[in-house]
Amino acid sequence: MPHFFVKKEEISDEFIVLSDSDTLFHLVKVLRTKKGENVKFIDIDKNVYFTSVLEISADTLKAEILKKEKSHRFLKNNVHLIQSILANSDSQNLLIANAVQTGVKEIYPVISDNVSIKKDLAQKKLQKWQKVALENFKQCERADIAKINEISNLKEVLLKFDKKNVIVFAEKYENCDFSQLSEIDKTLPVALVIGPEGGFSEDEFDYFKQNNYKMVSLGKMIYKAPNAVVAGVSNVVSRLEDEN
Repeated sequence: MPHFFVKKEEISDEFIVLSDSDTLFHLVKVLRTKKGENVKFIDIDKNVYFTSVLEISADTLKAEILKKEKSHRFLKNNVHLIQSILANSDSQNLLIANAVQTGVKEIYPVISDNVSIKKDLAQKKLQKWQKVALENFKQCERADIAKINEISNLKEVLLKFDKKNVIVFAEKYENCDFSQLSEIDKTLPVALVIGPEGGFSEDEFDYFKQNNYKMVSLGKMIYKAPNAVVAGVSNVVSRLEDEN
C-alpha cells in the first residue's frame, strides 16, 4: 500500500485531518478513496500511521488513526547522487525514479562536459523531477523524501563533499573495484557520481585523477545511466550497510 506525506499540524492523538490539496486530489480523484477504506500516512519524523477514512469533504479528509509505528525504510548511510543531466526526458525521469527507489537522499543534477541539454531548458524540468521523486517516495514507501537540488556545475558540486567520500562511476576503468569503499568516512555524506549518455570527457577524467577521487567500475558491461544508478547505488549501499 503506498503511503502519503502528512504535516504535523494535520495530526492529533486520534485523527488525521488532511488538507493538502495535492494529496487530497490524489487520494480522492485519482485513487477514488472512499469512506471506510484504509490509508497509510507518514510524517517528517518517519512515523507511519495506519488509518481508516471517516469523512471526505471538498477540502479535507478525516481519518481515524488505527496504529502508529516507526518506518524502517531508509538507509543508515547518507547517500547523495551527482548526476549529469540526460537529454532524453524519459531517461532522466527513470534515473530519478531509480535513485529514489534505491534510497538516495539528495540528487544533484549537474552540467558536465558531454551534457547536451541547455541549463535554462533543464531548469524548467526541476518541478517535474521533484514530482517524480515524490511519486516514487509514495510507491516504495520510503521514510524520507529525496530532495532534488538546483542545477549546478559538476566541479562546483564535487567541492561540497569530502574527497574521500566521492565515488565516480567510470565505465572506462574496468579493473577498478569496490575495495576503496573501506576508506569512506560513514559519518559524512557519500557522493556517487554518474556521467551523461556520452560518458565523462578526458578533461573530467584528468580532473578526477588529479584530485584523487575514487573511480569505480561496474564491470565489463556498459550501462545506460538510469541502470548504472541501480547497479552503482545498490553495490555501494549493500557494502556500506553491511558494515554498520
